[in-house]
Amino acid sequence: MASEQHDAPQGRQEYLLELDDVQAGYGRAALVLRGLTVKVPPASVVCLVGPNGAGKSTVLKVASGMLTPRAGSVRVLGQDVTRNGPQDMLAAGLSHVLQGHSVFREMTVGENVMLGAYTVRDKQFIAERVDFVKSLFPVVGDRWDALAGALSGGQQKQVEFARSLMVDPKVVLLDEPSMGLDPKATATVFEQVVRMRDAGLAVLMVEQNARRALETADLGCVLDLGRVHISGPAHELLADPQLAELYLGGRPHNDSAKATHV
Repeated sequence: MASEQHDAPQGRQEYLLELDDVQAGYGRAALVLRGLTVKVPPASVVCLVGPNGAGKSTVLKVASGMLTPRAGSVRVLGQDVTRNGPQDMLAAGLSHVLQGHSVFREMTVGENVMLGAYTVRDKQFIAERVDFVKSLFPVVGDRWDALAGALSGGQQKQVEFARSLMVDPKVVLLDEPSMGLDPKATATVFEQVVRMRDAGLAVLMVEQNARRALETADLGCVLDLGRVHISGPAHELLADPQLAELYLGGRPHNDSAKATHV
């Protein structure tokens, strides 16, 4: 599991999101996830990496209620939400930023962000959340009245992040946040992921750019054939020579640390 080394302080939820022994697939096809367990502690970034077809995005679909698992359980803040749909998952404290760009280009940044609060009726709460996302993502406040389509790809991704935080989630799911971005924009996006973690959010992230993602994450899970193949602190995964050869395209500079093989 990805988080066995983190002990929760007394009175604090040990894990905000737990997927336990999950089996899941699409239609009558073979299982994509075959007994997968992933746990996300508070105020941490857990990154899922692995080859195409390993089941990374399927994990997020199960976690967000888009796909009901055939077996196993999903818990958010200790509550069993295994069969909840996406709207109920949002209410339970989980927000999902989908793969690719999803801003409405002909709407302003502010209008895009406010869509994230369409289920909220408390105006004071909405105002507080607007202040929060503007402080967390300065470009959102600076370009609030600009058309979203005029922003760069990296800036648009920050608008998506801000929109996802308008309901005050405890866990944010990020599916390939660097997809289609140039290196500078990618670096900015990962900096914003760290800012979300530092603001107390738990983040479960799927990312094809494995090295960069693990440099950002606290904990990492390498998926292969629908299971967690290797897990542990992200810096140890980066230094693991076997992992580097199989999944990161070469040996790391420092071979001193070893990850946990499961």
